Amino acid sequence: MSAVAITPEPRIRSMHWEDLPAVLRIEELAYEFPWTLSIFRDCLRVGYACCVLEGPNGVIGYGLMSVGAGECHLLNICVHPEYQRRGLGARLVEHLLAEAQRRGVRMALLEVRVSNTAAYRLYQKLGFDEVGLRKDYYPARQGREDAILLARELHA
Repeated sequence: MSAVAITPEPRIRSMHWEDLPAVLRIEELAYEFPWTLSIFRDCLRVGYACCVLEGPNGVIGYGLMSVGAGECHLLNICVHPEYQRRGLGARLVEHLLAEAQRRGVRMALLEVRVSNTAAYRLYQKLGFDEVGLRKDYYPARQGREDAILLARELHA
């Protein structure tokens, strides 16, 4: 008889101050132009919806969302590069959208880099539609890069 190791499914929970070093490490691995520690601190301080995806060995992803005036804005969704392409980003987005619905939000918005086709496809699969373009929104190696503005209506 052979033993099979069963790895528990990563769980989503609220982000805590103690998670910030792990979150920042993932941010720096995943993005060429990462957010700073102070940005993450500010998001927690002002009470944004912030969650982490926790695996057996610690934090492997996170999501941050602001909510106000009947809208939510998905600010940053990230999964550690070693855990990408497993549906975990979709789980984070769905978790945040469910939280937005609990708060009575009717419209979800987000931006995605024009060059980030994988994320764009994910958001399309999750029901987001292209509603605009933000010129020169993101920093890039050679100047700035446009962002596609996506929206999805949420139902109570």
